Amino acid sequence: MGGDAPAQSGSVPPSGGGQPPPVNNEESAEQVEAMQRELANAPVEVVIANHCYGLFELAAVYLSQSPPLLPQARLAIDALASLVGGLKGRLGEADDHLKDGLSQLQLAYVQIDGAQRAAEQIAAGAGTNGGPDVATTGEPNPGNTEPGTEAEPGA
Repeated sequence: MGGDAPAQSGSVPPSGGGQPPPVNNEESAEQVEAMQRELANAPVEVVIANHCYGLFELAAVYLSQSPPLLPQARLAIDALASLVGGLKGRLGEADDHLKDGLSQLQLAYVQIDGAQRAAEQIAAGAGTNGGPDVATTGEPNPGNTEPGTEAEPGA
C-alpha cells in the first residue's frame, strides 16, 4: 500500500487517457504463475503478517485524515484485531510487533475520538452561561470550588 486511501466508490480510476493498456495474455499468464510460485514458497505466517501490516497502514491513513475518518479506521483496526487475536502465537516473529502496533492504533483511535467528542461538547456548550456545567459533563464549572457550590463574584 502506498498510503493512499481507496476510492470511495470501490472502482479503480482509469489510467492514462481512460483506455486500459493492451493485454498480452501469454505474458500475463507467466507473471501470474511466477507470483503464485513465489507465494507458494513464502512462509504463510509472513504472507499473513504482511496483510496485517497493510491493515495497520490502512487504519493509520484513516486516522491521519483531516478530519479523521473514524468509522473507516475502526473497521480496519477491528479487522487487524481479529487477525492478531485469532492467530495469537502463530504469526512468527511478527506476532509481537503486530500486537504492539495494534495497541498503538487502538490508543490513537481512543485519543482522537475523545478529542473530537470534547470539541463537540465545547462547541455545543459555547454561549450557554460560559460553558458546560456539572449537570452536563459530570465535572464542576471552572469557577466553582466544589461541585454544587456557587463561585464568589470576582473569584
